[in-house]
Amino acid sequence: MASLAPGGEEVGGSKAEWLIYAFVARGTAVLAEYTEFTGNFPAIAAQCLQRLPAGSSGAGAPARFSYACDRHTFNFLHHGYAYCVVAKESVPKNVSVAFLERLKDDFMKRYGGGKADTAFAKSLNKEYGPVIKQHMQYVLDHSDEIDKTLKSGTYYHFSNYLLYVLLPLYAIVLNLYGMYVIQAQEFKKQGVKIRRKTWLQNMKIKLVILGILLLLVLIVWVSVCQGFDCTKHET
Repeated sequence: MASLAPGGEEVGGSKAEWLIYAFVARGTAVLAEYTEFTGNFPAIAAQCLQRLPAGSSGAGAPARFSYACDRHTFNFLHHGYAYCVVAKESVPKNVSVAFLERLKDDFMKRYGGGKADTAFAKSLNKEYGPVIKQHMQYVLDHSDEIDKTLKSGTYYHFSNYLLYVLLPLYAIVLNLYGMYVIQAQEFKKQGVKIRRKTWLQNMKIKLVILGILLLLVLIVWVSVCQGFDCTKHET
């Protein structure tokens, strides 16, 4: 899928060709789109749009999807409406993310809960297509700043993640380990007690058996000797 200039010539690798095509869709109907290039990327983007998982456009956090094809990425943000931008594979991911977020926020301010809910396919092209172009240009003009900001934001969120998620988990692990050590000590104590109790029970059984044997010997002795003294003889 070659990205071509309006005149049909191959474009170079400057920032002007980073973002190839973008659109906003409701379901599978593209409401507004913009591109300055020719190629089959609108058709591929439409196919990707149909493959978005069902239920990913709910009221929760925005869902993000990305597909790769012929050195290009098809990036989607799905949140009520589907927002798409086709970018060269070499474009920093943060640039595509920033564009989609900017496009989503602006589109919802203009059309959220309004005519976008009932608009026909391509019916917003005339009024919103130029706006998509403006957002593309803004993101490209500020791509370095955006990339640094998002990276620092990523580091900030990661730091907060460490502080508010991992550290409490670490504390929980330490508490569990402490409980395990205490339980192990208690189990060891219980084991000693059980062994002592078992030994005493075994000794009692052995003593009872020994007593029974002695009693049997005594009974046999008395029966044979007809008394306790077997040295007596009849005269």
